Amino acid sequence: MPLPSRAQAYPARPVTIIVPFAAGGPTDVTARIVAEQMSRLLGQQFVVENVVGAGGTTGSTRTMRAAPDGYTIQLGQLGTHAAAVALYPNLAYRPDVDFAPIGIVVDQAIVIAARKDFPPKDLRDFAAYLKTNSQKLNMAHAGVGSIMHFCCVLLNSIVGARPTQVPFTGSVPAIRAMIAGQVDYLCDPITDIVQQAQAGTLKAYAIGTPARNAALPDVPAAAEAGLPEFAVSAWYALFAPKDTPKPIVDVLTAALDKVLDEESVRRRLTGLGCDIPDKARRGQAPLAALVRSEIARWTPIIKAASIKSE
Repeated sequence: MPLPSRAQAYPARPVTIIVPFAAGGPTDVTARIVAEQMSRLLGQQFVVENVVGAGGTTGSTRTMRAAPDGYTIQLGQLGTHAAAVALYPNLAYRPDVDFAPIGIVVDQAIVIAARKDFPPKDLRDFAAYLKTNSQKLNMAHAGVGSIMHFCCVLLNSIVGARPTQVPFTGSVPAIRAMIAGQVDYLCDPITDIVQQAQAGTLKAYAIGTPARNAALPDVPAAAEAGLPEFAVSAWYALFAPKDTPKPIVDVLTAALDKVLDEESVRRRLTGLGCDIPDKARRGQAPLAALVRSEIARWTPIIKAASIKSE
């Protein structure tokens, strides 16, 4: 797929990719892999800038307010561009209106994980233990509104648990605390979990996708393990501010498509457990439709689970 001819004029200087979460987490890791290849392909640096706060909405608001010239874009995801609508009644932006969709990058399974000495042996035991002992347990997350937060609160609502919630500044410190035995369990995108699960420093009970993931072949799907209600995966995608000229967005969309076909990129992403979208799911229109459908899906789920942003 040839890049649009406008590529000769854009980009003429470095492009900032805003990551609305701390360095080292799944959003950041995904953005840096993409940024490296976009830089090579388009001949200008794509620089990742971490803008943290308010479950990713601080960075998303900054992207929305940036000049629509193609030099500030964002790696958004399920939390910032779908769940935030229900979590934040006074959200400063409208995910389906205030951004120009570039394209989906990857999907990531959500993994239910716990400290390595957590007593339950499988997911059924985990659910029963959680319900019985929740007042004694601590659940870690990366801030209210993060994927770690609302996915695990959804899990709690399914099993009927009310643990103490412990917020961290990102997924990396949350996982470190769990490995150190300071918190008991969490729900996290697979890229954060793969290496720790393979090393045995934590216990992975299940993933939220319909089938097992090749990066963690011994971890069952939640439906297979007895908790079909926990059907959760996270998507990550590139967005530009609304009113960014269509030829510029087209350059970025075409470049992303080429990046996702690069064998080195595919190896890195799949090795971390990511699922790369096929051609039918790539591009601007599929991403716009995904945002609308995910807002519609998650708004009633979050309200039913009584998940709030305070």
